[in-house]
Amino acid sequence: MRLHRKMATVALALVSMSGLVAGCGSTTPSASTAPKVIKIGFIAPETGSAAASGEDMIHGWQLWWKQHGNTIDGYKIETTYYDGASDPQTTLNMAREAVQQGGMQMIVGPYLASSGLAIAPYLEQAKEPFFMPTVSADNLTQRAASPYLIRTAGWTSSQTTHPAGIWAYDQGYHTVVTIGSAYAFGYETVGGFAQTFTAKGGKVLKQLWTPLGTADYGPYLSQISLLKPQAVFVEMVGADAPNFLKQWQAFGLAGKVKLIGNETLTDQSNIRTLPLQDVLGITTFAHYAEGRQNPATQQFDQQFAKAYKELPSYMAAACYTSAEWIAQAIAKQHGNVTNKLAFLSAVRSISFANTPLGPMKLDKYGNPIENVYIRTVEATPPQYSNVAVAWNVPTYTYHNVSQFWTFNPAQYLKQPDYSPTFQGIAQ
Repeated sequence: MRLHRKMATVALALVSMSGLVAGCGSTTPSASTAPKVIKIGFIAPETGSAAASGEDMIHGWQLWWKQHGNTIDGYKIETTYYDGASDPQTTLNMAREAVQQGGMQMIVGPYLASSGLAIAPYLEQAKEPFFMPTVSADNLTQRAASPYLIRTAGWTSSQTTHPAGIWAYDQGYHTVVTIGSAYAFGYETVGGFAQTFTAKGGKVLKQLWTPLGTADYGPYLSQISLLKPQAVFVEMVGADAPNFLKQWQAFGLAGKVKLIGNETLTDQSNIRTLPLQDVLGITTFAHYAEGRQNPATQQFDQQFAKAYKELPSYMAAACYTSAEWIAQAIAKQHGNVTNKLAFLSAVRSISFANTPLGPMKLDKYGNPIENVYIRTVEATPPQYSNVAVAWNVPTYTYHNVSQFWTFNPAQYLKQPDYSPTFQGIAQ
């Protein structure tokens, strides 16, 4: 069985030292003087198709805690890392191990929507606080909302793409083809776009769904070429994103058909390995933009680049902000996380005037109300050219965007989940 990496903590060092002292005839410290520890289980894909995203999650989380000495209100924070392996069943196994064997007092992570959906019922049944900086499965803060499930610095899949559908139509793109991954995140991301786009009067010529890990997009790109849409809306995640972008360029569609993407398509973790010409000028919709000219974002960029020699992805920014969110709640409760409902209430009470992602506050369902940015991929400025070729720069900001966009929440929740058979397309 794979061993999980543990963050070294002063608490563990002190426990080891107490044994040495006892061997010399001294007394062991009493429970009142022993270090107090809060145990956090962090689940991320360290292997599999989303491994690059998982690494960024861990880096963002670690950076905040390192900056704050792994200590909150006299409590040492001990994080244990579990590899979800980009697989829902493995992620569920890791969640069970974290709770039942590791004694974790809360779970943070994982990454893929499918993995989040796999572990949420178990964690809710176990009454374990579950914080989701990256899991974007809509229903976890909609029809399946629970006191135990909170998106600290997170988002729902369709939250950023509802405005994208309206923008595309208003820009004059009235016929589109959509292409997305054949799982929850893809269905919900594309569904958000399709619903608002067709409500404005746009026509979706065809919807294409691709398995995660698709190697050859040629058959899909051939269909797009034959359909001749004015624009293509794309959702891709993990290793699929750079694979798709390289093949889009090679197929000759770049510059001929407008490419509109979701957040993960041009996330920093996915464009690091691509030449500038493959990504330059692509428009995407996101709740994070590393090129935002705001002190909170730029300071984080600088700190992350110094620590890891690359620019941060949204996963890094979300996990960094999630660490601060949880830390503030721990401080508010003076370290008492054993009263779980009181601790969760403290988490829900926190809001931010600004973070690397922008301002954030939770709605009553446990999802942030936050900025959504229209982003364009540009070449990095000189100060970052040694760590990244390109970055996402916001050209417009939608402020205070709800997971329900402008829909009435009660009415919205009556419609089916976004799926291959329901995309909210107006007839």
